[in-house]
Amino acid sequence: MRLEIKGLTKKFGSFTANDSIDLVVEPGEIHCLLGENGAGKSTLMNMLYGLLTPTEGEILLDGRAVTFDGPGDALAAGIGMVHQHFMLVPVFTVAENVMLGHEQTYAGGVLNRSAARKQVRELSDRYRLAVDPDALVEDIPVGVQQRVEIIKALASQAQVLILDEPTAVLTPQEIDELMGIMRELKAQGTSIIFITHKLREVKAIGDKITVIRRGKVVGTTPPSTSEAELAEMMVGRSVSLVVDKDEATAGAPVFTAEGITVIDPRGHMVVKDVSFEARAGEVLGICGVQGNGQTELIKSLLGLIRPDAGRVELDGKDISRHGPKESLAAGIGYIPEDRSHDGYVGAFSVRENLVLDLYRTDEFSAGPALKLDKIAANAKARIAEFDIRTESPDALVSSLSGGNQQKVVVAREFSRPLKVLIASQPTRGVDVGSIEFIHKRIIAERDRGTAVVIVSTELDEIYALADRIAVMYDGRIVATVTPDIPREQLGLLMAGAAPEGTEVAS
Repeated sequence: MRLEIKGLTKKFGSFTANDSIDLVVEPGEIHCLLGENGAGKSTLMNMLYGLLTPTEGEILLDGRAVTFDGPGDALAAGIGMVHQHFMLVPVFTVAENVMLGHEQTYAGGVLNRSAARKQVRELSDRYRLAVDPDALVEDIPVGVQQRVEIIKALASQAQVLILDEPTAVLTPQEIDELMGIMRELKAQGTSIIFITHKLREVKAIGDKITVIRRGKVVGTTPPSTSEAELAEMMVGRSVSLVVDKDEATAGAPVFTAEGITVIDPRGHMVVKDVSFEARAGEVLGICGVQGNGQTELIKSLLGLIRPDAGRVELDGKDISRHGPKESLAAGIGYIPEDRSHDGYVGAFSVRENLVLDLYRTDEFSAGPALKLDKIAANAKARIAEFDIRTESPDALVSSLSGGNQQKVVVAREFSRPLKVLIASQPTRGVDVGSIEFIHKRIIAERDRGTAVVIVSTELDEIYALADRIAVMYDGRIVATVTPDIPREQLGLLMAGAAPEGTEVAS
């Protein structure tokens, strides 16, 4: 199926999210859509999927103009979409999720689950997706959940598949698996629109790359275009893809974990006797495949969960029994892995979220009364400093793009004096220009003498920022190494194998 977009425009009041977009996706083509957070990528795709109605322009399928009143119309026309945040029911099986909305029944209205299981197996085998139709969605990894979403679209006979930021929550291994699935879909004639801001990925998988900046198409280019050129097209200026930093001057240990052990509600030991030191003026990078205890370790350090054993010290003082409020007040900055759950309140404004852990301070309150003028001035300054794309400081954070939501969290945590910065996936879902900015701010914080702990599944980020690298596998730190370790050796450590000749740093 050939998809053509002509002059597609979407306005929200006086704000133009998409401005006369032209785009052509040929049959069996992987067409990458690249752009900053808030550039208008998702708005464009939501019009293609019937979630939004265009203000102007038209959508053509095989030369025929179509209009959609909802996703059902788009699916019926052959367009499927896998959203960044999956639309799955956790307590249902894979087959039950796939059959939702187009259930097959026996006489008498009883659900024909066997037909749904058969369909999942057939699609899984045909496209090499390796999905168990009887597995509960809540029990399968994120990467497999994404495959379920793909099967849902294929079950509706989608000939054009939209993947909206599909790698934002995947590990490097899962990303490689997804790339293989995309190539298999392409080989069997499915057209794919791949929305991302990751330059390495579009060069690896794309047949064509269309760049959108501030709602307009900047250009369409082949994957042979350099990363530097693509970054400049996205941002409108040259972007440094390498973190410029001096050698760290590490001081005394500021933040110490000793023997941290965490047992989850199911009785599984997910963090096993973890110890490390974070030193003043140094970045300690913690890397590993997602699901090896990093999430629980960081939450235990902040007091979001209580460790079952072990001790956490800040400046030699035991803070193991502190909750998040006390930890933040003691000088710990926290950028959480899941911003929507732990980083902001979606029903609060940008202005309010920028002082969530600061509103009790003398700067922003006098007794029970908030200093609204100070809070407004703070919001104006942070929005400008961190280039938060919002119509107004009073806009709800839930209305912002994912990357701009992340900027709100980062801006808040960097706006107060810190002894320790703990950043978990600090640039997840953030575009290349914002990554450059956040990385510079992290290094500047290090150079001010702050002890920085970074947790990331992005190896490029670990190599760019870390002065020492601690590798987690199966709930343990299996090695602490220097950042000159070859990527292949680091990958083996992440998989639980200690390569011969690996030198462990102190």
